[in-house]
Amino acid sequence: MVQAEKKLFVLDTNVLLHEPLAIYSFDEHDVVVPMTVLEELDQIKDRKKDVARDARVAIRALEDAVGSASPEQLLAGVPLVGVEAEQRAGTLAIFPDHQVSFPDMVALPGNHNDNDIINSALYLQQTHKDKAVVLVTKDINMRIKAKGAGLRHVEDYRSDQLVDDIRYLATGFTRLDGDFWQRVGDVRSYQQGRYTEHTLPRSALGEEPLYLNQYLVDDGKEFCAQVREINDETLVLRDLGRERLMHYHAWGISPKNIYQGMALQALMDPDIDLVILTGPAGSGKTLLALAAALEQVVEQRRYDRVLVTRNTPEIAESIGFLPGTEEEKMMPWLAAVTDTLEVLHKHDESPSSSLQYIMDKANIQFKSVNFMRGRSIQNSFVLLDECQNLTPSQVKTILTRMGEGTKLVCSGNLAQIDSNYLTAVTSGLTYLVERFKMFEGSSNVYLNGVVRSRLASFAEENL
Repeated sequence: MVQAEKKLFVLDTNVLLHEPLAIYSFDEHDVVVPMTVLEELDQIKDRKKDVARDARVAIRALEDAVGSASPEQLLAGVPLVGVEAEQRAGTLAIFPDHQVSFPDMVALPGNHNDNDIINSALYLQQTHKDKAVVLVTKDINMRIKAKGAGLRHVEDYRSDQLVDDIRYLATGFTRLDGDFWQRVGDVRSYQQGRYTEHTLPRSALGEEPLYLNQYLVDDGKEFCAQVREINDETLVLRDLGRERLMHYHAWGISPKNIYQGMALQALMDPDIDLVILTGPAGSGKTLLALAAALEQVVEQRRYDRVLVTRNTPEIAESIGFLPGTEEEKMMPWLAAVTDTLEVLHKHDESPSSSLQYIMDKANIQFKSVNFMRGRSIQNSFVLLDECQNLTPSQVKTILTRMGEGTKLVCSGNLAQIDSNYLTAVTSGLTYLVERFKMFEGSSNVYLNGVVRSRLASFAEENL
């Protein structure tokens, strides 16, 4: 590749916090880290928040890349050697933005870190006319400011993005046109435990993308199956049947539509370790998960306890100033779960007494995501709520805590992201759906349809 085709990427601080090893994600192109970014990382690394770890990892990655380079080499750019060293010809440079004056260009006013980083990119754009200078930041407002200031190339960081459009995210089920059995000629059926399984040619479903534990439904009223095995020639389906799915029940709750039936089947299946529930508000994600948890802990005694956790966005550090124990501090963020418990027992003679009895009987514990690192969770039914606000690295931290005999349910609505730097396509929930769709121990269901109330349904469709 000729030098004129190379790009020069200027990284914002939030890129390194989002992906600490981001400097290795730009292949043969050159990477520049302004001095202001190093100062921001230095201020963040000592905070008592999860982001401090990412800052420290990013700083160590920069140190490893710089090595023993001289100041002159650091300004010019030191070669970036990654895992695939033979494919990398890019460099890493530290730009001393505080030492540069801008006499011949329009610069944004100083004393603001974002402006200093944008000014660095503008200066490099003016002095490196043989390269496309690209500012990479996850801050939407900063991208708009940079374009307004005259920077020609501004991008979001997308190296960890698995889908380009949320509309292409796997839903966990596929609707087939017409009658399924009319399109199948060669099929071999046999009994597998209490289920009937069918082996048929892969070509019977044409070019439909298929994943393990994916559900298949047709336009009829009877057929519903689950993909159990896939190879180039054949396909194994487990025949579930719509009527059987609609008669599933857990803790007095039965499905209201076929999507809830699929979700409840996955939640009650002991062979599935990870269930991912996505969908709009009011589609029944938390209700189904909690009902399945109580059924399997209290009635079936398959698990020892119910562990409910979620992150505390924006004000994670403020949890320490709330009164009480960790569980009492978490209650404001887990009101959705306690509301659901009340719904499940609203017809009891004494709902408040029933609620406390079940909390003790099921050993329901409320924990913060902030304190999950280092734990090993055994024989538990874990409900991770509001997953859309987690980054891919946070999701990985939580999943690696799950021990033997534990079932994890991740639920979230990608239309309700609170994080400043996450979008629907970069959310940890999206990452989870795409990475685990071929894992035999996981199942993903998009709960299509709002069943909370007609008011909630109308609001979801029209607001």
